[in-house]
Amino acid sequence: MMKIRNRSLVAAAAMFVATGFSASAIYAGGTHSNSHDDEMMEFDPTDREFGMYRVDMKPDHTITVEMADTMRFTPSEIKVKKGDVILFEHANKGKITHEFVLGTEASLDEHAEMMKKFPGMEHEEPYMIHVAAGKQGKMLWKFSNAGTFTFGCLIPGHYDAGMKGTITVEG
Repeated sequence: MMKIRNRSLVAAAAMFVATGFSASAIYAGGTHSNSHDDEMMEFDPTDREFGMYRVDMKPDHTITVEMADTMRFTPSEIKVKKGDVILFEHANKGKITHEFVLGTEASLDEHAEMMKKFPGMEHEEPYMIHVAAGKQGKMLWKFSNAGTFTFGCLIPGHYDAGMKGTITVEG
């Protein structure tokens, strides 16, 4: 029995590393943690196909995104220009925690499935934010590539219920 459990943990760790998440981000029975109530967290610089983050970025525009227990974001469709640095201000109007994770449709679909298998997974990246019920949070992101990208709440069940949207980055 012990060998099977260890193989499962090794497989889980390999999945996290392969998808850009740290295996050390797993913990037993908790929730997502990086609520950005009044201060924005600083992260290491990162580049993804859907944009980038640098500590010294200054926003060009602010977009307010509301999260609701109806499993919807408002707005659910956002348009920006290539090169825009956006300050997202998230307002959780619900009674449960929600999150906003940027990515490609494929990466979010894969991550949503992983969250179903490991619902206690904890991770903090500059392209995701977790906002407790009734709270607010901020996230800064530069859209350095043109295309259509996705955002969603990957808490198990939320994404499947339709808590997702698109960001069109015009070149």
